[in-house]
Amino acid sequence: MDIVERFLNYTRINTTTVPGAGHLPSSAGQSVLARLLAGELRDLGLDVEEREHSIVVGTLPSNATDKNRTIPTVAWVAHLDTSSEYNTDTKAQIVQYEGGDIVLNEQLQVVMRPGDFPELTRYAGDRIIVTDGTSLLGADNKSAIAEIMHAMQTLQSNPGIEHGEVKVVFVPDEEIGLLGAKALDVKTLNADFAYTLDCCEIGEIVHENWNAGEFHITFHGQTAHPMSAKGKLRNAVLFAQQFIAMLPAGERPEYTENREGYYWVKSIHGTVAETRIVLDIRDFTQAGFDHRRHFVETVVESFNQLHGAQTVTAAYQPMYRNVADSLQGPNHYPVQLALEAMRAIGVSPKSIPMRGGYDGAVLSEKGLPCPNLFCGAHNFHSIYEFLPVRSLEKASEMVVEILQRAARAPQG
Repeated sequence: MDIVERFLNYTRINTTTVPGAGHLPSSAGQSVLARLLAGELRDLGLDVEEREHSIVVGTLPSNATDKNRTIPTVAWVAHLDTSSEYNTDTKAQIVQYEGGDIVLNEQLQVVMRPGDFPELTRYAGDRIIVTDGTSLLGADNKSAIAEIMHAMQTLQSNPGIEHGEVKVVFVPDEEIGLLGAKALDVKTLNADFAYTLDCCEIGEIVHENWNAGEFHITFHGQTAHPMSAKGKLRNAVLFAQQFIAMLPAGERPEYTENREGYYWVKSIHGTVAETRIVLDIRDFTQAGFDHRRHFVETVVESFNQLHGAQTVTAAYQPMYRNVADSLQGPNHYPVQLALEAMRAIGVSPKSIPMRGGYDGAVLSEKGLPCPNLFCGAHNFHSIYEFLPVRSLEKASEMVVEILQRAARAPQG
């Protein structure tokens, strides 16, 4: 099957994640896609496990001729879900881009302009897969699924390409806390290292990302009728407003870049009696992250001293750690292998610190070193998401090249 056809087929299944669903996977479409992929992996000759939570694990046996040589087992991981910014069905379209504006939806007057997205100009003369302006494209992470599946098809069609044992892993609900990766038992994979394809433009490689944590903060008020509220009414909505104002105003996502950390109030809801906020903290260094966590806890303590004990309560939960901590020494090998493979296929590597999380951060912390490689797409989580076909093809070629190189030059 053509790689573009594969990708388009996967985008037609709505796998929008559902925050707060309380079950894994959070949406039925993820299970539908998981079953489809399990069948396709079997057709490609892999042994397949359909595990709990719609986790799919496929195993392609080694075809190495020298059975006495140790070849690392490499796992390829992608997530089934798409972000919840839009829950509408994807209606992808392919354009032959020759420069200038791309009209995504004439009726709704949705236009993608190089002035807003200058990276478009690099793809003049290429085919580009875009949205119709009403949904996400779903290249995050269905491009990775298509790239991995196409690589398995390439290996099946070309038995002369030597490779070690390969694991293909699809997990749910990356977008709402890396939940599928957290549910995955990495020890059962028996893999030496892994890769995700979950960063953006061609050439990107991530081996450094955030330390991340989340506070759920509750403000407790006291209701009273306005006619007799003086001295009695305690407004939880205003408590939340005051608390937010106590956070550093310039250390928000919209004011930071590169390795600058932040505090992010990402939701608020409630009444006079009780109001809740969700507050994320992010920092690349452990010291910086610990400082941010301590600062929030200190503000909570100070707030209660000001307004009375238990006016505000806070529950903290860790989300993921900087993957750089897990990719040092011998565990740096998969990074070096990927860099060599990119150069070998004519792609210039771009190491970037990722201002976000990905499944590999969790897998690496569990003991499975897992850098993050490009899937080729741009503008994740947006109706302006787009995927150059050449980048899609190059990512799949990279998967095959890494596996060949791992077979020729075993780890360690």
